[in-house]
Amino acid sequence: MPIQVSLIDHTEDPIRALYMAYRVCYSALTPDQVLDRIADERIPREKMTAFVEERLKTGHVSPLEQVHFEFGISGVSRAFSHQFVRHRIGISFEQQSQRYVTYKGGDFPYTVPKTVEAAGMADEMEALFRDVGDLYERLVKAGVPAEDARFLLPNATSTNFKITVNFASLLHIADLRLCTRAQWEFRRVVALMRAEVLRAAPELGRMLQPKCGELRMGYCDEDYAAWEACPIGRKRPHKDELFQLYNAYRRGELKPLDADDFAIIESQQIEGA
Repeated sequence: MPIQVSLIDHTEDPIRALYMAYRVCYSALTPDQVLDRIADERIPREKMTAFVEERLKTGHVSPLEQVHFEFGISGVSRAFSHQFVRHRIGISFEQQSQRYVTYKGGDFPYTVPKTVEAAGMADEMEALFRDVGDLYERLVKAGVPAEDARFLLPNATSTNFKITVNFASLLHIADLRLCTRAQWEFRRVVALMRAEVLRAAPELGRMLQPKCGELRMGYCDEDYAAWEACPIGRKRPHKDELFQLYNAYRRGELKPLDADDFAIIESQQIEGA
């Protein structure tokens, strides 16, 4: 069963909501006065977007909690769900029940990982699942409640979610679960969530990166061996290397970068993009 993610609803105007939240913190104006300036375009869209982007760089997180996204997620495994619900702050879950949903005929949806297929053992795994389904059906017919028959069902069994998550929590989820060290299924789900947000609010969607992304921390804080093994490691510095450079600078072994240096670095980044 393929993974599907759909954006059901979201804050009507995320950029305006964030601008309002941040501006209330940093302005003598009342919220109504800010709204009036937005309405008559004294505060244009470009200014709101630029202001929000600058505030995001400061690490001021609480305003991000005022923007929410609602997703429908289907075709994910119970193994995934056990990881997903570890995220507890700023996110609300509703999940398909195996207590109240009975699989008719013992036919339950499941996921077979590509690694199992690559090992040539997918047929054996699916045969086992058919046996599990057969026994599940016999238990139900014998009067065993679905809530007890479900004890047979594997972590591969598919499940569905409807969630609401605020943007601060969504950023944190992307930080961790878009990392190449995350489990493949979780990475797929978050990548699809990111694609949905990009369509609805591109200014915010592009912020959803692994924590090493240039719009997030910008460096890797995993162990060094993991960074060396990472396929994007060569594009992101490791924290140990940054500390080495900083210590060399403090010892006077490096000169501070000037405007010309930054211009050269920027041109190299553009050429390598």
